[in-house]
Amino acid sequence: MSTNIANVLTIAGSDSGGGAGIQADLKTFSALGVYGASVICALTAQNTCEVRDVYPVPPAFITAQMQTVFDDIQIDAVKIGMLGDAATVHCVADQLRQLKPQWLVLDPVMIAKSGDRLLANAAVEVLRTELIPQASLITPNLPEAAVLTGLPEPDSVESMYAIMDALMALGAGAVLLKGGHLENSQICHDLLAVAGEVHHFQAPRIATLNTHGTGCSMASAITALLARGKTLPEAVAEAKHWLSGAIAASSQLSVGQGQGPVQHFYQLWR
Repeated sequence: MSTNIANVLTIAGSDSGGGAGIQADLKTFSALGVYGASVICALTAQNTCEVRDVYPVPPAFITAQMQTVFDDIQIDAVKIGMLGDAATVHCVADQLRQLKPQWLVLDPVMIAKSGDRLLANAAVEVLRTELIPQASLITPNLPEAAVLTGLPEPDSVESMYAIMDALMALGAGAVLLKGGHLENSQICHDLLAVAGEVHHFQAPRIATLNTHGTGCSMASAITALLARGKTLPEAVAEAKHWLSGAIAASSQLSVGQGQGPVQHFYQLWR
C-alpha cells in the first residue's frame, strides 16, 4: 500500500435513518482516516424504531457497481454488511472471487437492533458456504454465531470460548465473536481467534439506548485500521476503544425516538 490515504469499500444496505448500514460505514471510514467507497445492495425504509420496508438492488446492478469501482480505484480493504437475500450473496461472492481484495471483513448482518430480520433464511447457507470462506475476518454477534453454527446462543464468556472452534471451522481467516448480547454483564467481552490464538478484549458496558449501528461501525472501524496497516489484534483493540468513545458520546446527538446512533465524529466535533 502506498503512503497515500487508504481506500476502503463497503458492500452493504442503505439505512435511510443514517445510523447503520452504508451510512454508518462511510462515517466510520471518515472518522478513522480512510477514503470510503460504496456498493449498495439494498435500500431500507428505516429509522431508529423499525425497518418498515426493504428494496433489494438487482444483482446485475450490484455487479456493475463492484466492477466499476474496482476498475478505477485501488481498494485496500472491503467490508461487507447487509446483503439481504441468497441471490445477492451469490453475486457478491462471485465478484469477490475474481477481485480478490487483500482484506475482506464480513459482518454477517441478520437482524436489526429493532428485531427486524435482515437476511433471508435461504441466504444463510449461501453465506456460510460461498462468502465466509473468502473472508479475512467475520464479526458475528452471539445470535448470529448461533445461526451460523446451529449451536445454542452463548450466554456466558465460557460458552463464547466453547463456540469458537465451530465458528473457525466455517473457514474464515479469523473470527471476532462480539459479546454485547451477554445479559447481566457490566463488561462487554469480545473474542478474536486468529493464527491459533484467542485474544480476549474487554470494555465497560455503557448504559445507553443509543447502540443503533454499532455492529456496522465496529466492522468498518476494523476494516479501516487494517487498510492503514494495523495487525488484526491491533485493529480490533483500536476499533473497540474508538467505538466505546462513540457510544459514550452518543448523547451529544438527538436522533429519533428509538435506539439512536453512536457519535461517529466525537473526536472531530468538539
